Amino acid sequence: MQTVIRLLNSKARWLVLTGAGVSAESGVPTYRNQRGEWQRKPPVTHQEFTGNHQARQRFWARNLVGWRFMSSARPNGAHSALASLEKAGAVSCLVTQNVDGLHQRAGSQKVIDLHGRVDSVSCLSCKLRLPRAPLQTWLEANNPDFAKLAGAIAPDGDADVDNLDHSSMQVPDCENCGGVLKPDAVFFGDSVPAQRVADAEQQMKDADGLVVVGSSLVAFSGYRFCLWASKQGKPIVIINDGKTRGDELATAKVAGLCGDVLQGWLQGNL
Repeated sequence: MQTVIRLLNSKARWLVLTGAGVSAESGVPTYRNQRGEWQRKPPVTHQEFTGNHQARQRFWARNLVGWRFMSSARPNGAHSALASLEKAGAVSCLVTQNVDGLHQRAGSQKVIDLHGRVDSVSCLSCKLRLPRAPLQTWLEANNPDFAKLAGAIAPDGDADVDNLDHSSMQVPDCENCGGVLKPDAVFFGDSVPAQRVADAEQQMKDADGLVVVGSSLVAFSGYRFCLWASKQGKPIVIINDGKTRGDELATAKVAGLCGDVLQGWLQGNL
């Protein structure tokens, strides 16, 4: 850990990429285990959600249950350390694969939500955007049986309540045009918006190096940051409790709790 912290303190401005491991200490579970293997039921894909009413029923049943936890989750020491490192000038920008908004709640200002957020929803037809929280009252009032359920929480605000009949689930529609409402998150099977990718790539060009925190980098949307940094000849530091797709490109890697390593980095900047 000390070797990694010395490397981190040797560069002025790092781009930080975070994954589900950063929020794990807030009680939000990760998608994969330490070997990078998937460890939960498959989420509803973009294609299923947009093309199938039954898939939307399944999604909103899971989301109704999961939202209660996601809305009450609190930033942990890793989030707080990254916000402080930004204020100290050590972090030039933070790109997160997470959709929970905990970095902003911890005080980070320059954040690119690579995969979007689950705390707002948009109409796929008229593009009306609404906060997610008020929908909970409607969902619970119109689905009292589902509102009583509890399930294992997932990283994207879902809960694993799949072994149920979802055919009676009432799905919210757009209050403006009656269109399909979808959380402002990139679902599996969809692509990160091109402008968001371009903004993130520019931040990588402007930074002195890349720090990956709590991501297995299995998804290409995260792994490409390592490819960019490597091509630019910039150091790559990986902080993750388990193997990652980018290990062979890493300048240095340390396993352990994200918060502990980040707090150690922060101490060198105080």
